Amino acid sequence: MTETLLRGRLLTFHRDPAGPDDAEAYTYLDDAGLLLRDGRIAASGAFADVAPQAPHAPVVDHRPHLMMAGFIDTHIHFPQVQVIASWGAQLLDWLNGYTFPEELRFADPDHCARMAQAFLDQLTVNGTTTAVAFCSVHAASAEALFAEATRRDMRMLGGKVMMDRNAPDGLRDTPQQGYDDSAALIARWHGRGRNGYVITPRFAITSTPDQLEMAGALAAAHPGCHIQTHLSENLAEIAYTAELYPEARDYLDIYERFGLLGPRTLLGHAIHLRPREIDALAATGAHPVFCPTSNLFLGSGLFDEGGLRARGITSGIATDVGAGTSYSMLQTLNEGYKVLQLQGQPLHPLRAFHWATRGNAEVLGLADRIGTLDPGTEADITVLNVRATEAMALRAERASTLAEELFILQMMGDDRAIAEVYVAGTPRKAAARGAARMRHPEPA
Repeated sequence: MTETLLRGRLLTFHRDPAGPDDAEAYTYLDDAGLLLRDGRIAASGAFADVAPQAPHAPVVDHRPHLMMAGFIDTHIHFPQVQVIASWGAQLLDWLNGYTFPEELRFADPDHCARMAQAFLDQLTVNGTTTAVAFCSVHAASAEALFAEATRRDMRMLGGKVMMDRNAPDGLRDTPQQGYDDSAALIARWHGRGRNGYVITPRFAITSTPDQLEMAGALAAAHPGCHIQTHLSENLAEIAYTAELYPEARDYLDIYERFGLLGPRTLLGHAIHLRPREIDALAATGAHPVFCPTSNLFLGSGLFDEGGLRARGITSGIATDVGAGTSYSMLQTLNEGYKVLQLQGQPLHPLRAFHWATRGNAEVLGLADRIGTLDPGTEADITVLNVRATEAMALRAERASTLAEELFILQMMGDDRAIAEVYVAGTPRKAAARGAARMRHPEPA
């Protein structure tokens, strides 16, 4: 048995705050203890109450920093780590000019293994302990991601994309190959360690009806797997999709017809929705995923989170690296605040931090395992430093409430504000940063 006792300030959420004054939605303690035992949180509460439960456990004192659940990223592209910050175009041009040529490199298992290490290091240094990742069409890319996540005991969801048209040679499978490769990956990785498989038809443009039918059959055969794809990101994308599927009532209807909608479905972007599509989302429990930095970078449009929430639709929030411009969920919340502000939908910092932790865990159906600091949950923890930079420290001198402190982190924070990251109870930030420096040493 391995025990560690963390000491610091603590914030964990019990539900989405109804407003700035909804103090019952969360627990905040200014001197808290987290007892970590064998990768889980064994006890959580006031330090004076928790410490006697493990009198011989080593104490790591993180005061005055703030301990929260690790961040959860619900939409990110593993093969795009080396095309982030590529000069922009709109969606379809960006895919053809940057994404597809880069993903061809993932036919090489050695390249996949190197990128998996780099990808998980970037998540870790930014405080993200769980992500939902698109891999490339190559099964080797998913193998590498899951193998590296297993080595780190990191909760990771992902899947190889299924694409059988409108992509270059070497980046297409067939309906049968997509099914067979995905089924083999499910058998090998789903539920192994902390891995979860996600059935991943990239989007309707790159999948024929035959392939979407196979994806639906795969989902029916493996109801414990999540499903991820893209929806209504860009007006040109929507028009092209309508040409490819003229019989469909709208974009979402394509996925609906093939049995791909349900509470485990994650739909990246979902910006330009028609009323019938919103009705279908509400009826099926499928989850749109808001990707603010990507939507701004590609000029795709403004996500209507408030309108969807009013219909009872629960959305995730995500980086969408590589069209997304930062691995940091703090920076994602920053840009999300601005996108919603343009629509008269204020994003209070308490709601924002709930969204990036327990909220995204709820979207994934995993709030009993991740996203909180409740006893019995997995010990994925991010430690935040509101004074990480001089500019932040100057602003923090005038902060007098928890909400003000959170808003500083939300608007000014990045990887420098992440003081430590625990993955299944093991501190990981220093190792991840050190590995990144070894891959890219400072010039002499």
